[in-house]
Amino acid sequence: MKKEDALKLDNQLCFPLYAASREIIKLYHEPLSKLGLTYTQYITMMVLWEEKSISVKALGARLFLDSGTLTPLLKTLEKQGYITRKRSPEDERVLIAELSKSGEKLKEKAIDIPYEVGACVKLSKEDAKELYRLLYLILQK
Repeated sequence: MKKEDALKLDNQLCFPLYAASREIIKLYHEPLSKLGLTYTQYITMMVLWEEKSISVKALGARLFLDSGTLTPLLKTLEKQGYITRKRSPEDERVLIAELSKSGEKLKEKAIDIPYEVGACVKLSKEDAKELYRLLYLILQK
């Protein structure tokens, strides 16, 4: 391969990852708009549905989001009544995001979204598992 071939779009691993990510997120737009959520708010809620309560720092690490993105997102979810934010009683420097009762009820409305979106992605179960595995290899630091 010639050195300048490194700059061809077809030789970039990042491009199909970027394009596929945009296409997948686009599939979420319609079902999430019915709930009044963005994709980033949705993945945040998914963690809270699982954990119920989590430090904002741990939430950011889990979602690969920095505080500049996470703080306004959490403020919006709090205004919508889905979460509360409070200081840890053990260490006031630690901010905790906690699922509210409304947030728990929202889970019931969102339960079919993964199936709805998954039906639009044309991958076998085996290919989907392999893609998941490979993507998490990239995310490991």
